Amino acid sequence: MAFVTNQNGDSLSVLDLETRQEVSRIDVPGKPAGVAAHPGLGIYTVSPDSKTVRRFDAATREVVAETVLDGGPTGIAVDAGRGRVFVSDWYNARIWVLDAADLSVIRDLATGAAPAGLDFSPDGRWLASADRDADAVSIVDAETLERHADVAVGTRPFGLRFAPDGRLFAANVGSNDVSVVDPVAGEVLATFGVGDRPYGVAFAAWHAFVTNQYAGTVSVVALDTLEEVAVVSVGEYPEGIDVTEDGGTLIVANWFDNSVTLIDAKTREVTGEIAVGDGPRAFGAFVMGGPE
Repeated sequence: MAFVTNQNGDSLSVLDLETRQEVSRIDVPGKPAGVAAHPGLGIYTVSPDSKTVRRFDAATREVVAETVLDGGPTGIAVDAGRGRVFVSDWYNARIWVLDAADLSVIRDLATGAAPAGLDFSPDGRWLASADRDADAVSIVDAETLERHADVAVGTRPFGLRFAPDGRLFAANVGSNDVSVVDPVAGEVLATFGVGDRPYGVAFAAWHAFVTNQYAGTVSVVALDTLEEVAVVSVGEYPEGIDVTEDGGTLIVANWFDNSVTLIDAKTREVTGEIAVGDGPRAFGAFVMGGPE
């Protein structure tokens, strides 16, 4: 299943990826954008306009917890092993730490200016945030919640994701490139160019897949050489991207087309499209059972 936030439509599209159909659409007020789906904990959404974070039960898809925050909630990531949820605050250069069950605020963490995307390393050691207006990423020790490093990257990083090998890939919408970061050393290892206005990153078949908003494409980049090996045309203004648990299919949310595009990870061919609500953003890990 995939859960796609539709910002303009104030809704969440529930997609069956086997039948390739939208099976339901849930009302989510407040222009939802950020999303995180976890099979054990449920589906979390962030509505920036109403400053509301919601948790939906995975089975019933009913709201079981919600909280209103006082800043600019944007991105979200789930630390299931420690029972916590992290939400970036666009306006106040911080990350909220919430209880994963009832969404009560535990504490907050300082970041650079305008944090957006959040992600955890595969081993659960690091939390990273893309600090857009600081042209940097923050690396936080996920156990101690101490800030480990601030790493200067390209211009205006927004989405980011850890690769399976532990490297961090940050998509820089202002410089049309992706920074590859070593979280332990706190330094940039490499930078490679992609299409116009890169936004989201996902990984499959030992390649990085990067959505390019203005180009209407997905760049496919080999993880060993960091060379672009293919460009896949998708819908207009692609944003969120995620991958199925088996790594076989990429799902791309097309904000201006009100659709998601399905891409075969090995052949890099478009295999289908599913209509969703108005203005799909799907900013986060929105496939249930996908890689954490």
